[in-house]
Amino acid sequence: MTTHAQANAGGTPALPGPGKPILAVTMGDAAGTGPELIARAFTDPEVRVVCRPVVIGAVEVMRAALAITGVSSTLRRVEYPRDTADDAAVIDVVDLGNLDAGKLERGKVNAISGRAAYEYINRAVELTLGRGADAVVTSAINKAALHAAGFHYDGHTELLAELCGRPKVTMMLVAGRLRICHVSTHVSLAQAIARVKPERILEVVALADEGVRQLGIARPHLAVAGLNPHAGEGGLFGTEEIEFILPAIAEANRRGFQVSGPYAGDTVFFRTLQGEFDGAIAMYHDQGHVAAKMLGIWQGVNVTLGLPIIRTSVEHGTDFAHAGKGTGDPRSLVQALKLAAMMAANRRPEKAEP
Repeated sequence: MTTHAQANAGGTPALPGPGKPILAVTMGDAAGTGPELIARAFTDPEVRVVCRPVVIGAVEVMRAALAITGVSSTLRRVEYPRDTADDAAVIDVVDLGNLDAGKLERGKVNAISGRAAYEYINRAVELTLGRGADAVVTSAINKAALHAAGFHYDGHTELLAELCGRPKVTMMLVAGRLRICHVSTHVSLAQAIARVKPERILEVVALADEGVRQLGIARPHLAVAGLNPHAGEGGLFGTEEIEFILPAIAEANRRGFQVSGPYAGDTVFFRTLQGEFDGAIAMYHDQGHVAAKMLGIWQGVNVTLGLPIIRTSVEHGTDFAHAGKGTGDPRSLVQALKLAAMMAANRRPEKAEP
């Protein structure tokens, strides 16, 4: 597969001058609550004061979402994100024309909405790589629908990495002052244990350091969780800390990062939330996700680190059970929009490639 990083489509207009960041917001799986959450989040004053969001999706689906939620915004088709209005009463949509709203079955897995969701992501990445937007913000997709459409990815992270030609990425969950990166995510626990190696830990340290800097912290102090109970208790409960994690921490500090640990997984995330550390590194998916989601699944944000673009996302699924009811909670999307705007403002200028 040729990635957008290798062959970006020509002719995409460049960004306008300085101002509010332009965010390309994918509509997600149209059978879920994504369109309804967008309708509500786009009217939030805290969102509009920091960014200019534009939907990558379908106008007719968004029209139905406005009717479901009772939001009175005006819809407008635009060709490029740069054309979006800085008007809280208007929701602009780059319409891909790939979905018949009349045939949409809300709350059900469908290959048609799965394919459309993939195409929204594809277009948002293309536009942002081409500097037509400052960041991508993604609404929830359904993995079963994605697979039914023939796109066999474990989730957004793997798909975005392929589209951007960047295989070495990681996920960062942000919930208030809690920022958690992962050594591994969507693999079995046995595979996750096997991936706890110095090389991968060092990759994640570098990605986490850069990600936290984009949140405005100039010199991040990162804490590393252990793999085993009580971080191995000096080898009593496992030796991975001694063999792999401690050497990685020592090398990270030698390279100029500020890293400490390994700390017990049952306390390090609480300590990070309290402000002792600027970010924490989890060894596997559930170790980090449980800590973040205990703070409230509707308030967390998922960030993909290591991409050449900024990408944030809601930290919840398609919520099929509430699709079409107008009762979905938009707080995670609101936070994802605000965080993307902050990261776009804080990102250091990249050096031009020769």
